[in-house]
Order: sequence, then C-alpha cells, then structure tokens
Amino acid sequence: MRLCFLVEEQYRYDGMPVDVIRQLTAWGHRVDVLRPGGRLMRLSEAVRAGQHDAWVLKTVSGGPGLTLLEGAAAVGLTTVNDARSIRGVRDKALAAVIAESRGLPVPRTYAAMRAEEFAALPASAFPLVVKPADGSSGRAVRLVPDPERLTAPGERPAGDGMLIAQPYIPNSGVDLKVYCVDGELYATERRSPLHPDQPVRERHVPLSAEVAGIAAEVGAVYGLDLYGVDVVFGPDGPVVVDVNDFPSFRQVPDAVAKVAWAILRLAGADRTDPAPHAMLAARAPGAGGRP
Repeated sequence: MRLCFLVEEQYRYDGMPVDVIRQLTAWGHRVDVLRPGGRLMRLSEAVRAGQHDAWVLKTVSGGPGLTLLEGAAAVGLTTVNDARSIRGVRDKALAAVIAESRGLPVPRTYAAMRAEEFAALPASAFPLVVKPADGSSGRAVRLVPDPERLTAPGERPAGDGMLIAQPYIPNSGVDLKVYCVDGELYATERRSPLHPDQPVRERHVPLSAEVAGIAAEVGAVYGLDLYGVDVVFGPDGPVVVDVNDFPSFRQVPDAVAKVAWAILRLAGADRTDPAPHAMLAARAPGAGGRP
C-alpha cells in the first residue's frame, strides 16, 4: 500500500509515529511523509486523488495538518482517523457539545474568550479546570480554586482563541488513559497534570467493564478508530475529561505493530496479509480485550 503521514515538527522524532512508519516500511509498504508548516507546499500537488491509499495525521491541535487532511478527505481519499471525527475532538468546545448531547459522562462545560469571564459563574462551580479549546498534551491546563485567581501570569492573551472551563471532579490525582487500537481497549494509569506532585508510576492496569463500555461508546459517538480517552474517578463514578485522536499509546503491548496494522486495515488492506499477524501473535495475558 502507499500511505501519506502528516507529521508536524513536534512529532518529527517521536516514536509514535516514527516507529510505526518504520514498521510499515519493513512490511513492504510505501510511506511518504509530509511536514506541514515546515516547507512551501503546492496544495494541488500535495493533495492529489489516487496518489495514496490513505492519509494519516499526527499533528498538534490547531496546526496546519488537519486542514491538509480535510483537503485529502474532500477529494475522496481515505483518512485515519476520519477527518470530520478528528475535528470533532480537536475542538474541545465542539467535543463537549457532542458528548453532552449523546449522554457521555462528562463535566458541564463553559466557554469564553477571556478567563476572567468565568468569574460570572456561581461560587459552587469552583474550583474550575480551565484550558484552551484547541489545547493538547495538557498544554496550559490550570486548576483555578476561586474567581480571584482566574487571571494568572503567563495566561494566553485575549483574542488568542477560545477557552473552556469545567468544574473540577474531586479525584485521587490519578488519571486513567484508555487507548483503542483496532477495536481493542488498553488502560494505563498516569499522574494527572493537575496533580504534578502525586507519586504515581505510569503502568498498564486492568480495565473494568464499566470503563470499557464508556470508552467504546466514546469511539462510536465521535466516529474514531484510533483514539485515547482520559478518565477520572469522581464521587459519582468515572468521568470522561478528554478525548484524543492518535495518542501516544504508551504502555500498550506491541503498540507499534498493533497501530501499524490498524492503519493498514483502515486503509483497506487484506486481513489475510500474514506479516502483521505474525507480529501480533504474541500477546501479553490480560493486555486488553473487546468491550
């Protein structure tokens, strides 16, 4: 197969997707890499129908890669994930509307252009988690205990994009990251970005039926195939606090081979291809399972 990966500078040397690209190449597939934002592009040449079997996006939120991926989808090319689905989670304000309308367990979400506008919320809404609507990788996420501390040194200036705020869900300081690869779910515990001093060792953990059901529903609601779901356990049970397309898949056993084969399948590869299945034959007990 012939694939095109859109990889922005931040992920140029990242194992996900660099190792996946190497794996696909080792299996005999051709992978072209475009680095949006890194050089001049003639769009009509870069996005050409019939040139690739599928386009794969690994870029930062708000970067130019998604626009190129949407261009590929507009001329009828297969994209991984679906370009419309990626847009639905990259814009966290849009993602919140979709989640609440479909009954996912998510915090109530407020939006504003300036952090101080959240001071109009009742005192019962605090503490608030405030973050950019186009944020990723925990960038600029703040826990704000009261209205007086809504503005802080280093806060992004007004006019630099929408902010969202959600009431803080009391929890242990441990986030559960659930990854979905080709329909299989895997869970990893990690330290919450809101609790940087919490002594948590990142590790693979068993996945409960309840959380597996929620994670599978997230994929169905947003139309994602490769994704991650951040879950915290509050007083009323698990709550979804973020959804990411094409995450790191850290702690997923044989992640590179699994992700590479998932991309091939989504691009239309023959399921009888022996190479990927040989790589996936050895699987750690309890690594994950279909919900």
